[in-house]
Amino acid sequence: MSERQQQKAEAFRALHEGEPFVIPNPWDAGSARMLEALGFQALATTSSGFAFTLGKLDGNVTLDELAAHVTALDAATGLPVSVDLENGFDASPDGAAAALGRMAAAGAVGGSLEDWDPAEERIYDFGHAVERVAAGVAVVRELGFPFTFTARAENHIHGRDDLDDTIARLQAFEQAGADVLYAPGLKTADEIRAVCEAVTKPVNALAFSNFTFAEIVEEGAQRVSVGGQLTWAALKAAADAAEAMRQGDFSALAARVPLGDWLA
Repeated sequence: MSERQQQKAEAFRALHEGEPFVIPNPWDAGSARMLEALGFQALATTSSGFAFTLGKLDGNVTLDELAAHVTALDAATGLPVSVDLENGFDASPDGAAAALGRMAAAGAVGGSLEDWDPAEERIYDFGHAVERVAAGVAVVRELGFPFTFTARAENHIHGRDDLDDTIARLQAFEQAGADVLYAPGLKTADEIRAVCEAVTKPVNALAFSNFTFAEIVEEGAQRVSVGGQLTWAALKAAADAAEAMRQGDFSALAARVPLGDWLA
């Protein structure tokens, strides 16, 4: 752990104790530099966006590839980096917890574990999910700096719209020591509010195009992320331009961006 990582960790922890904030999700070092230049205060990786940069679908990146990605993002900017660790690349509590330690060694000052098993395509049983969070907490508490650990309940992005179960899981994750709680896929203000009112730790909410930041924060969220959606917005613009080019229209090539400012 370097002094630089200590400072980033403290800055990231302080964000969770101040005003609500947006944590955008870069997909590579260049987009991370852009987001830093635009004034954001922290970054979070996106598993799906990063997988795309390798020509892969979400869930097909290796732990080694993710560690290299985290190191690149950390080196590219002065901002704190939190990492989307999916299920920790291991169903076992100890294996998932070790992956958190691996990301800290790569430069991350925060990270998340989810309760979805991609191999068996199911939500982990309640007790097992809590054990995984507790194991993660035990590892990050030994790091020597305030690593911000986010515990995720994945029900709502896997077709399991059981808000009571989601809340029970987040409450148990909080009791196990998680620093931030996150249930991606909440689609109404009432759901976001119910989750935020049910726990005392900061809540991360996933943004959707039909919500504004102010509306999400009004329901109690401390942190708002966008997952892979910023990546897809960028790719949609590129695909639209490429399709126009294929038809003989090069007007999109008039676009200019301030690279000198972003990469200064």
